[in-house]
Formats: sequence, C-alpha cells, structure tokens
Amino acid sequence: MSVERVGVSFEPELLASFDALIREKNYASRSEALRDLVRESLAKSEIGSGSGAVMGTLTILYDHDASGLSHKLVHVQHEHHAEVMSTLHVHVDEKNCLEVLLIRGERSDVKQLADKIRALKGVALGELVLVKAGD
Repeated sequence: MSVERVGVSFEPELLASFDALIREKNYASRSEALRDLVRESLAKSEIGSGSGAVMGTLTILYDHDASGLSHKLVHVQHEHHAEVMSTLHVHVDEKNCLEVLLIRGERSDVKQLADKIRALKGVALGELVLVKAGD
C-alpha cells in the first residue's frame, strides 16, 4: 500500500489536546489517529446523506411518567415494525428509562422513525448511530 505525506498545522493548544487523546486511545502515532478521524468523518458523511440500507441503534432516555409516552413509543415502533429488529429496556431510576432500539432499513425510513421518537414529549435524549448495512 502506498501512502501520500501531507502537512497539517495545529494551534499549540489543539495539538496538546490531540496528543493527549492519542495517548488516551493508545495510538501508535499522530498519523494513525488522523487516518482514523478521517475514515470516521467520511463514513458519517456517507451515512448522513443519500439513500441506501443502513443499520444501527437509536438510544433514548425518557420519563416513563410522561403522559401517555410509553404507549406512544410502542405505537411508533409498531408503525415501523420493519425497521425495529429488537429493543433493550432499562430502568435508570424511579422516573427515567433508557431504551436502545436495534434498527435496520432504508436510511429515510430509519431517520423518520428516529425523528418521530425524538420529537415525542418526554423523550430527553435520542441519539441515532448508523452504519451502512451489508448486502
């Protein structure tokens, strides 16, 4: 494999923070860390636009005492039964629940599901993480 060398300029504070991250994550070099960051950014950019099959997770934190929220969450998931592969439900405390949905489908359908759930009153957090689905 051939490589191309490039030069990158950093402000001193940014470089110090980057070097600390490199040590924390046990990278062998700045180059390897930069390559990983570029690959991650390209993958996110590819997933973030266009169409195609994706899979991933939707992690939500919500107040289970919010009026009718549990019923609404189940209803939305049933509307998108083709995309919801599985769910994991955890009771965080007396008031809050954490739920992780394993999802798969066309990017637009998966995004619509995530947007519907995140928009429900009582959902405090909704983080969607996607990767390109295999063939």
